[in-house]
Amino acid sequence: MATRASEARTTAIKARAEASFRKEERAKEGAKAMMEYQANGRVVREQMARLKALRLAKQAADEATAGPPASPVKATKSGRGKR
Repeated sequence: MATRASEARTTAIKARAEASFRKEERAKEGAKAMMEYQANGRVVREQMARLKALRLAKQAADEATAGPPASPVKATKSGRGKR
């Protein structure tokens, strides 16, 4: 009977150790996933900033090449009521 009790204790100790190990592994994987998530967010923000700068530079270049805006053409009264 003494061996069954010691086997039960050994099994319980192993189960607790394995559960503790799995918990630590999940924590490590979670920390790694969070780091990847933050890194991806940083990359996306950097790309958005780069694209915004390119868009603003293109708009400024387009406005510079367009020159001053054309004056509106006034409608004339010719042709009204002469039919």
